Amino acid sequence: MVAAGAGVDGTAGERRQLINVAYRLLGSLAESEDAVQEAYARWYALPRSRREEIVSPGAWLTKVTGRVCLDVLGSARARRERYVGAWLPEPLPDRAEWGRGHGSDPADQMVLDESVSMAFLVVLESMTPAERVAFVLHDVFRYPFAEIADVLGRTPAACKQLAASARRRARLARDPGAAAGQAGTVRHVKEAWQAKDIAALVDLLDPAAVMTADGGGTAGAALRPIEGGARIAQYMVAIADRAAGLELLERTVNGTPGLVARRAGTVMTVASFEVTDGRVTRIWAVRNPEKLRPWGQAEQTRVRR
Repeated sequence: MVAAGAGVDGTAGERRQLINVAYRLLGSLAESEDAVQEAYARWYALPRSRREEIVSPGAWLTKVTGRVCLDVLGSARARRERYVGAWLPEPLPDRAEWGRGHGSDPADQMVLDESVSMAFLVVLESMTPAERVAFVLHDVFRYPFAEIADVLGRTPAACKQLAASARRRARLARDPGAAAGQAGTVRHVKEAWQAKDIAALVDLLDPAAVMTADGGGTAGAALRPIEGGARIAQYMVAIADRAAGLELLERTVNGTPGLVARRAGTVMTVASFEVTDGRVTRIWAVRNPEKLRPWGQAEQTRVRR
C-alpha cells in the first residue's frame, strides 16, 4: 500500500521500480515492502516546498530506498546468525500464477528475470552490503556510479571498485536458453521423486550436488546443506516416504522451472534448481511458512480459474 496521496505528485508510479530494487537488495518481499514504505514516509515528511524543488522524485525515492536497504543489510547478518538453519531468499511465484487484481501486493510488482533467480540471489548473499548495493544498482538497474555514491556515501570511484569486486564474486553465466533446458530436467526429477526411484534421482543429480533447505525453525528441514547426489536422492525419497499425500507440482520459481510440494491444498515446500549440462547441481528448498505466503495465494488463484 502506497502512502496516502502518493498519486498526487506522480510518485505512485515509482513503487514497482522501488520494490524490484529492494527485493534484489534484500531477498525478502516483506522487508522490501517495509523499505519502500519507509522511503515514501520520508518523502511525505518533507515540506511541500522541498518536494517541489526535487527535480526527479523517482531518483530521490530510489536513493532513500537504497539507504534503507543498506541499513537493513547491515543488521541482517546478526539476525541470520540467530536464524535456525540455513537462510534462503523468499521464493517468488510467476505473476501469471499469482493472478490479476493483486497489484498492491509486492509479489505482483516483480519483474522476473535472471537477476531474481535463486542462484543469483544466493550469490548476492555472499557480498558485503556495500558491494551488493553497488552491484545491483549498477549492473542490474544501470544506475550511474555518481548516483550510487549518493546512496553509499562514498566516491564514484570507490563505488566502481565495489561493483567490480562484487562482479568477481558473481561470475554468473547468464544463458537465456537455460530455463528451457532446465524444465525437462526438473520434470524428470519430479517423476523420479514421485516414483521414489533413488537410482533415477542419482542419475539426474550431479555427484557433487548440494541441497540447502530453509525451515526457519518452524518447519522440518535439514539444518545443514546435504552434499552429494546419492545422499540427496536418499533424503528426497525418505521425505516422500514420510509425507503421505504430498503432491508435487511444476511451477515457475523466481523466473525458472521449479517444484512446489503441496499437501491438502497447503504449500509446504518451494524448490529451486540449478542445472548444468542436464544434471542438477544445486537445490534450494524453502519450507519456512512465513516465506511461502504468496504461494498460498498463487495456488488459490489457480484453483479458482
